[in-house]
Amino acid sequence: MYVGLKMLRHFETVKPSTLVKDANKMVEIDKSWMLLVVDDNGKVIGYVRKEDVSAALPSMMTTLEKHEALYLMSKLTIDMIYRKDITTVSPATEIEVAAKTMIDKNLAGLAVVDDTGKLLGFINRSVMLDVLVEEMGLLQGGRRIAFEVEERKGVMQEVTGIISDMDISIIATGTFYHNSRRMIVLRIATDNEKPVIAELEKQGYQIVTAEDFKNEWQPA
Repeated sequence: MYVGLKMLRHFETVKPSTLVKDANKMVEIDKSWMLLVVDDNGKVIGYVRKEDVSAALPSMMTTLEKHEALYLMSKLTIDMIYRKDITTVSPATEIEVAAKTMIDKNLAGLAVVDDTGKLLGFINRSVMLDVLVEEMGLLQGGRRIAFEVEERKGVMQEVTGIISDMDISIIATGTFYHNSRRMIVLRIATDNEKPVIAELEKQGYQIVTAEDFKNEWQPA
């Protein structure tokens, strides 16, 4: 999956001349974590976070008379507070690479740009969560099963073969790691997963449920 297929195309942006009080309305209405800052040519030049906007407004209110604060608020613009260390990706970037970039840099979103730096779209945390839901097949129904597997060649082929022989389709697959354990999560097109679980256990696979980890999230 590529960023260009999941990026937002309709979203609020601001210019350096945008009033901070207007940007504050934008983040409140859209429930945005950040706003991209673009120049008159549509090129991304930076971003402003929700907390940057919020912090800029009260700082004046606490030290000035009301009329003075209102006057300065009418003059305070984005160019005074926006951040220039913008991280961008191309629409051809793999979605998981974009997610890793956001994690590594603790970013609320990424601007998607073309080769000239012109803004094409925006990808944020909400988009990433939607992708996770889609990739795990939740909206397609079926049943979810998880089991532990060894790190060896051919495991996935073996498992899919078992399920295929039972004439059941696989909706989605995922691989997760916890400590040294590797687990495969499948969503299968059936209303009764018990026969599949029984067959996997018969073949030596250890089924994993929430009960297996219950002690790990209990209060110390």
